[in-house]
Amino acid sequence: MLQELSHMDRITQLQDEIQQLLMIMSTSIAYLTNRANFMQVSQEIPITKQRNPEKYDTPDVFEANKKELVTDLIRKAKQVEYLINSLPEPEREEIQAQRLQQLEDEMQLVNAEYIQAVDRLKTLHAQVTELLRSMLTEVDERLADDTDPLNDTGGKAEDNLMDSEDQNVLMA
Repeated sequence: MLQELSHMDRITQLQDEIQQLLMIMSTSIAYLTNRANFMQVSQEIPITKQRNPEKYDTPDVFEANKKELVTDLIRKAKQVEYLINSLPEPEREEIQAQRLQQLEDEMQLVNAEYIQAVDRLKTLHAQVTELLRSMLTEVDERLADDTDPLNDTGGKAEDNLMDSEDQNVLMA
């Protein structure tokens, strides 16, 4: 797993380097097309357009910048090549298929365990709900019995018990 992560890091680095390479190429093309003066390359094709002198670089500056752009491109291309060469060889298809099958089997097993755990959770939730419901029903019934005006004692039996105890104390 750790080795796969390091491969992924290399792939991410490679992706970043390729993106930088493309940026250098794009910038180079933009520079070459925007800062070059029109030159006649063939006697048969005349130049029909001219740029203002401030819009293009002098030949010496232009050549120096071209060399710098080429150097940057080559350096970045070598970095990309180095990263590509440092990537591991791809696994054979059979090995990849076996690994994917193992992962699929493992995923199905874990998914079955998850479903069992969820079912167990639902069962426990139903049991706890039923227990709480029955406890609350019992409490409600007791409260209803204590406050029921049709009850014979209506709480007077406890008062009578107290009175008889008070009488015993008084007689003694």
